[in-house]
Amino acid sequence: MNIETKAINTIRLLSVDQVQKANSGHPGLPLGAAPMAYTVFNKMKVNPKDPEWFNRDRFILSAGHGSSMLYSLLHLYGYGLQLDDLKNFRQLGSLTPGHPEYGHTKGVDATTGPLGQGISMAVGMAMAERHLAALYNNELELINHYTYVICGDGDLMEGISNEASSLAGTMKLGKLIVLYDSNSISIEGSTDLAFTEDVKARYAALGWDVQGVSDGNDIDAISEAIDRAKDTDKPSLIAVTTQIGYGSPRAGTAKAHGEPLGEEGVLATKQAFGAGEGSFIVDDDVKAHFEAIVARKQAAYDADKHTEERYRTKYADNYEKLQRALSGDFELDLFKDENYYKFDKDMASRAASGQIMNSIADNFESFFGGSADLAPSNKTHLDKYANFSASTPEGANINFGVREHAMGAIVNGIMLHGGLQSFGATFLVFADYMKPAIRLAAIQSLGSIFVFTHDSIGVGEDGPTHQPIEQLAMLRAIPNHIVFRPADATETAVAWNVALTSKNTPVSLILSRQTLKNIDGSSRDAQKGAYIVKEPKQVEKIIIATGSEVSLALEAADDTTRVVSMPSRALFEAQVEAYRESILPKAVKKRVVVEAASSFGWHKYAGDEGKLVTLDEFGASAPAGDVYKFFNITTEAIKVALNELK
Repeated sequence: MNIETKAINTIRLLSVDQVQKANSGHPGLPLGAAPMAYTVFNKMKVNPKDPEWFNRDRFILSAGHGSSMLYSLLHLYGYGLQLDDLKNFRQLGSLTPGHPEYGHTKGVDATTGPLGQGISMAVGMAMAERHLAALYNNELELINHYTYVICGDGDLMEGISNEASSLAGTMKLGKLIVLYDSNSISIEGSTDLAFTEDVKARYAALGWDVQGVSDGNDIDAISEAIDRAKDTDKPSLIAVTTQIGYGSPRAGTAKAHGEPLGEEGVLATKQAFGAGEGSFIVDDDVKAHFEAIVARKQAAYDADKHTEERYRTKYADNYEKLQRALSGDFELDLFKDENYYKFDKDMASRAASGQIMNSIADNFESFFGGSADLAPSNKTHLDKYANFSASTPEGANINFGVREHAMGAIVNGIMLHGGLQSFGATFLVFADYMKPAIRLAAIQSLGSIFVFTHDSIGVGEDGPTHQPIEQLAMLRAIPNHIVFRPADATETAVAWNVALTSKNTPVSLILSRQTLKNIDGSSRDAQKGAYIVKEPKQVEKIIIATGSEVSLALEAADDTTRVVSMPSRALFEAQVEAYRESILPKAVKKRVVVEAASSFGWHKYAGDEGKLVTLDEFGASAPAGDVYKFFNITTEAIKVALNELK
């Protein structure tokens, strides 16, 4: 047995041991895919001693259920995972959770698990690399790296992966290399039950360079395929035929996928690979082999750092700009200027947002995002910049096409890559398509920005299919996520301040299609989530409203009613108790909550004695004013609710 075969078998058996000890996990993928993973890691430009090195190659295990294989690799390559960490696989507080978690385990470049998200985030990473290279490279290549993915059949069944792959082909992301673990098995049995398409033909049609490796154990063939993939300007799919659970008694069966092999199965597997009965074994020659691989990588790292030093000396301003971007220090002095928050005319918050975004972009080269074919409606086009494309990679406007699912994941991938501030935009009702990506942004503590316009029944004639009702409640339910629905242009300016300074929390901006009045009393206090916009001499009642309904609340308020604008419940809940009490005193129980959306979640603020002017049914097709009247979201309805308070 040569040393490479022994090294691969060590990856396999460490993975099997992790699953068996935890009595939970997925042994099938590591047994079949270890040779391709070993080959990819050997070829990757990385330095385990500097795992955050910006110009490193990225690796995404899109089939995140195979995490034990990734942890085995990270241990063997010296990323800091110890054997004790592998022995704590899937245990509370361990560095080896059930699916890879970004920011938790060194060497993990993305949190994966929900199938299709990983490969889609990888598209964002490849886009970020291409864009930054266009911005900063000259005769010195400061940015030049690949994004590698290992995905499975399940990833390619999910529709999100096709959306993202279609865009990758259109953009000719030649530094994206995907290895497809084609084992023809899913949880229910053979993939033929539900997946008989020609994947290679599909990817060729999407504009990818496609290769096949017929034997998943042939590391020379896999290596040659990766080398060929680097010679094309297209993204690459390398379909590697493997056997799930290779070497185990369950090889080639669905039963190999998602449960431990059992003690007898583990022993039989080790015997098949010529290994002893011991668990978590790494022989000295295998350890030395991996140390030698890592040592060889040092030369590429040193050469890259030398180039970086030359760049820093010759192009100091550009280098400093990039370093600030990488650290998230964008120096947006615009937010300190009081004039930034002042507007001389009424406008829809989407229009105010568009104006604000372009003001920001005038001196902010790190903006990189776009809309799902709705930029004219979302007002998210950055006028100073070209569109990002295969021929104009320096362009900052991304044309995502009608691909909301992929857009969310791609934005996350750009943020994971670093050096850019990304955003994606669509109508609020289509947040449903993006929820999994928004959730992953929150889990990964990414500062992704999601712009949602057409925020209410104010959409009008487009009718119930396009009028969001329950979407705000859904978005607000996501932990570590700021939902901000501004009441006017000033609050919209505050919203963008919040979005660009919330480094570890994704922000969803909820913007109107219809014109909103500029409110006397709106201010930067909106960044606290809720504040007083109208204060009577004596407070007997409180109206709490958001967005376009704040104007209605102001019209309805009498001389004893305080009006509170609450653009962000999450930000309000983050304030100290004394501030929250000053805005919503517990002693004032006569309250009305107003929002042209679901009542879900508002009872907390209305209290047992309060009233809700909300909407718990789907909308209707008619002009916006008529729809508001039909569903009784009006000044008169608020006055009635106030009068009914006892």
